[in-house]
Parts: sequence; C-alpha cells; structure tokens
Amino acid sequence: TGITASTTEVVGDVKARKDADPAWYEALEKRYTQEVLPVAETALLGGDWKTLGQTADVNHALLQELSVSCKELDDLVTAARAAGALGAKMAGTGRGGLMFAVCGDDEA
Repeated sequence: TGITASTTEVVGDVKARKDADPAWYEALEKRYTQEVLPVAETALLGGDWKTLGQTADVNHALLQELSVSCKELDDLVTAARAAGALGAKMAGTGRGGLMFAVCGDDEA
C-alpha cells in the first residue's frame, strides 16, 4: 500500500480492545486457533491451495474484526480475489503495508 503504521500503536490498540472486552478477544482467538491455523497448516502441507486460500479469506476477516486492516489493504485483497486469487489476506503489522494472495495457477 505504501502506508506504514506504528507496530507499537497497532499492538497498543489491540491490547486496549482486549482489555476492554476480554470475551470478545477470547472468542476471536478461539476462531483463529480452531478455524484458521490448523486448517491452513494442513492445507499448506498438503498443497491444497483452494483450502489455503479460503483460510486466508477467513483470517483476513478476523484481522478486520481485530481492526488491524485498513481500507487500502481491504481494497487490495478484494482486487486480488476479483482477479482470480483463491484467497488473500493482509500481512505484517497492519493498517497499511502489504497483503498476499494465494493463486492456484499461472493464470490467476
């Protein structure tokens, strides 16, 4: 995106939300550890790019809920999906920076 964000600020904002609503954070963390992480690991190890792309999409939605994405990253993720990516998500600190897409073939 060309946007840089302060890791300290992003992490501080997440911590403040976690402290304000521990149940919300625990539910989000549970979804990540149960719905994203094990599924993505199995898909990656097995070369199942379609499932890996789907878990990238789920992960990006969780990161949006965590408020670490931004409009520019969301627009790039949407553009990647529209161009044929199997899934996409932001990466790094968030609120700028970068995203990656999972592509199944040379045409995507």
